[in-house]
Amino acid sequence: MPNRSVFYVSDGTGITAETFGNSILAQFAAKPRHVRRPFIDTPDKAFQVVREINETALREGKRPIVFVTLVNTEIRDIVVNANAMVMDMFRTFVEPLEAELGIKSNHRIGRFSDASKSQEYDDRIEAINFSLMHDDGQSSKNLADAEVILVGVSRSGKTPTSLYLAMQHGIKAANYPLIPEDFDRGALPSGLAPHRKKCFGLTIAPERLAQIRHERRPNSKYSAIENCRFEVAAAEQMMRREGIAWLSSTTKSIEEIATTILRDIRPDRLVY
Repeated sequence: MPNRSVFYVSDGTGITAETFGNSILAQFAAKPRHVRRPFIDTPDKAFQVVREINETALREGKRPIVFVTLVNTEIRDIVVNANAMVMDMFRTFVEPLEAELGIKSNHRIGRFSDASKSQEYDDRIEAINFSLMHDDGQSSKNLADAEVILVGVSRSGKTPTSLYLAMQHGIKAANYPLIPEDFDRGALPSGLAPHRKKCFGLTIAPERLAQIRHERRPNSKYSAIENCRFEVAAAEQMMRREGIAWLSSTTKSIEEIATTILRDIRPDRLVY
């Protein structure tokens, strides 16, 4: 579908519509053009989006696909009349749930209708700040407050995973690199020893690691395949010896890695 457009239209950020839509579209071997239109919260904005969708349909010769999360009925009725295949998440899911539960939804726009009053939102911000402060072993301060500490060789995926855990789940995640000095010593960094039970390891195929490192420092010992093989083998040996659970990030998405960590370290966070 290179000549087909998919719109994500929302009166909030559009993240929910895009996440849901992408999950559905991932079932098809196609890469359509993506267009996100957030904060469509007035009739005028809705009509503008409809004009854009209709013009796209004329130009491409095919109806665009439109995923919408619009709680305002007037605005929603405008958008669903576009020349498009409209997937309405509220009418598909929320309204049947209202009927089943016997109560009306609060029609909240976005995940946090008022961030200033949301403890969950405050917890996420605090977790993000914590993860940034404890990225790549920058600080050992307050490590006792960490809910998980990711360990592994440099460029194995620790930073993006820790930030994802903080942003999406409000988890205070630190990450600590395992370096050649640790392997020579044959022990975890001293700052991690008291927190071994919170540690979770990431490893990676040496060939993939060399490729990633080469993009950062080409033709260096750091990116050499022999060095990558040594570091990965030494890190895995250390994690086995220390009793640290670990997984390979080679073919896994950040979402898969984070879910595995939550399942093993904080299973309570999988229940909301």
